[in-house]
Amino acid sequence: MTQIKQNKIFNPKDIIAYFLVAGTGALIQLVSSSLIQDWFNISWSDSIVPSYIIGFFWGFTLTKLFAFDARRSNQTRREMVKFLMVSMVSLFITWAFTIGSSKFLVDYLGMEVYKVKFSFAKKEVNVTEMVCYVIGMGFSFVSNYILHKTFTFKSTGFYNRLKVLIR
Repeated sequence: MTQIKQNKIFNPKDIIAYFLVAGTGALIQLVSSSLIQDWFNISWSDSIVPSYIIGFFWGFTLTKLFAFDARRSNQTRREMVKFLMVSMVSLFITWAFTIGSSKFLVDYLGMEVYKVKFSFAKKEVNVTEMVCYVIGMGFSFVSNYILHKTFTFKSTGFYNRLKVLIR
């Protein structure tokens, strides 16, 4: 029974589609994080939350349309509420594992901070921070996939109970 349920959760078609959608979101996060740092002169760690929020808006649309084939569900409002809830958990996971891996690699293991200068963009990229950001997004990817597959884009009755509580 467990094997059958596992195959439904981790079916290759959904994983590939979600990976492509999440990869787009990750790219949006990385680019917006870099732009936010430059435009508002804030630190890398302080740019994680605003760049995640920017990626959130793209993420819902792309995930609904392409990842879990929910474009004709007629449940957009309920999926949006559930997506927001999952995204709050995911934001914490992204932030915690990004900052945590940075502290572990740099402070605990004594890894040097590597920077690469791009002459065409006149931008210096901190490779260590980018790797840590990708680690955080990787942990977020796994939790997001499971939660969106089993909660956000699935009728669980949770939304109806929540509406009753709010009224």
